[in-house]
Amino acid sequence: MARTLPVAIVQESPIPVTDSVSRFAGEVQALLARFPQTRLVAYPELHLFGVGSEAELRAAGEPLSGPRVKALAELAGDLGIWLLPGSLCEVDDSAPGAVFNTAVAFSPEGQLAASYRKIFPWRPYEIFQPGGQFVVFDVPDVGRLGFSICYDAWFPEVSRQLAWMGAEVIINPVQTTTSDRAQELVLARANAIVNQVFVVSVNAAAPVGVGRSLVVDPEGRVRVEADDPTATVLTDVLDLDEVTRVRQFGTAGLNRMWDQFTDADAPLELPLYQGRIDPARWNPREQEKPQD
Repeated sequence: MARTLPVAIVQESPIPVTDSVSRFAGEVQALLARFPQTRLVAYPELHLFGVGSEAELRAAGEPLSGPRVKALAELAGDLGIWLLPGSLCEVDDSAPGAVFNTAVAFSPEGQLAASYRKIFPWRPYEIFQPGGQFVVFDVPDVGRLGFSICYDAWFPEVSRQLAWMGAEVIINPVQTTTSDRAQELVLARANAIVNQVFVVSVNAAAPVGVGRSLVVDPEGRVRVEADDPTATVLTDVLDLDEVTRVRQFGTAGLNRMWDQFTDADAPLELPLYQGRIDPARWNPREQEKPQD
């Protein structure tokens, strides 16, 4: 059975938080009317939170057990799709005063399937507390996806860890408003190449973001890209068997990084991390279930 995933990548400006969920529901329904074969819909970072001040973002924060998440889960279930509405401002009673920038994925069954707190907030500009766990989740009969958020892409350890956990697609919601989007496009391709995964980087549209969303394949080729900041929808069908092919035969039929080490190789010490690369643990963990 082919492991295909029809996706819609929505480059839009953020929605004011005051009416975000009800307005968002209408937008997703209209999107599916245009692209009825879509199975997964992804939006930019903080898409449901407008352009607020620090105080407004804190005030808009809710726990993942709150009404916003419940409404989004119900929307995904009603529409029967994988819904990735960007990231949310999350508060947690166990961390008083902290606000997390949390990407979420809702299943076609109307369940919160995954949540990921941004590990590398863009300091000193963002208010968010860093998360501490890498997150992957499975789309049944298709494959495994992982989350990174915006500035996480600048830290290659994030993408490498997700790939090692078995991610075949990295979803990277972004709200980049600055001139360094050009560098982010290079990083999206680089992270795809060195980990042999798909990378989906979805940025906010003008007037807030600078756009230029894109989908990159496991060999670093840009499959589809928005050329400018204009609001648009990128559609594609990801074939996750491409990840298997590239890892088996190599990038450009040559480079097989995941098969670099042999049983005879000694572990490579990594003093910076107080750890090591162990040849016995180098290959992606394709058979492991995602972490809770």
